[in-house]
Amino acid sequence: MSAIILYTAVSIAQLMIVAAMAIASIRMFRGPRAQDRIIGLDTLYINAMLLLVIFGIGTGRVVYFEAALVIGMLGFVATVALAKFLMRGEVIE
Repeated sequence: MSAIILYTAVSIAQLMIVAAMAIASIRMFRGPRAQDRIIGLDTLYINAMLLLVIFGIGTGRVVYFEAALVIGMLGFVATVALAKFLMRGEVIE
């Protein structure tokens, strides 16, 4: 009984996160300003990270959690670099 509830909850969560990723992709591609595009990219990598965590919960494998950590670290660095580029026009001073 608890396996059915877990499977249902994981499936619903996956569908909701995929919908959130679609909305973030629209914002990333159609954003009126560069700042909106960066926010869309930031939201997209966070949703991808959460999707991997949910896959890890559903399958019970640890590799998905490790991949989510890598995506989180790289996404943070990319967001900071893009924000710095928009503010100053260069990343490395």
